Amino acid sequence: MSLFGRAARGGLARSRLGPAGSDWSPYERFDEAARAYFLHSDVALEAVGGVLGRRRIRGFTLERVVDLTESGASVWQEAAICDGRRLILWHSEDVADDQAPGGTVLDSSVQVLPLESIRHVGMRTMVGRDAAGRRVDRGVHLVLATSTPHELNPVPGGDPEAPIASARFRPEAFRFSKSLEDGGPGQIARLISFGRLLGRLVPR
Repeated sequence: MSLFGRAARGGLARSRLGPAGSDWSPYERFDEAARAYFLHSDVALEAVGGVLGRRRIRGFTLERVVDLTESGASVWQEAAICDGRRLILWHSEDVADDQAPGGTVLDSSVQVLPLESIRHVGMRTMVGRDAAGRRVDRGVHLVLATSTPHELNPVPGGDPEAPIASARFRPEAFRFSKSLEDGGPGQIARLISFGRLLGRLVPR
């Protein structure tokens, strides 16, 4: 399972964090948005800056949730950045470590994909109306699929005793979502803008 785009998938119960991370959507600069939103913005900025270099950021989206488990709450953070030719993905989460002060360490990961590797950009928007009849974007789901095989699933034949005759490849995909309850209208608009940017830039 890919670490990135995890926030849009079903799973454990999640809740938004409080004032430690304000709404990032008013910030046009990635560094300002990250400092306003992430609990570990210094780690995110160092990881992204190390691979971004001097290239200009064309668009980005941020996510931060809390996974509620039997052992407690684990903060999960993610950034997806496009510099015009690459998709840069940063992810972090708290990992239990009995040897570390506080009992946890931050697992920080960065992944860089050339836009040529993205084979599919799919975006679904939920559109509604407010009490005055005006259009309201109520949510958006963005899917980026690559040509990289991610899973190999065997396809059994008619005879359960017979060996597997074929297999189905599932490509690597990254999923992002925002809603009025999870992010609000500003972050919905920013994710829609990010999806449209990738739709324009991905080579055909």
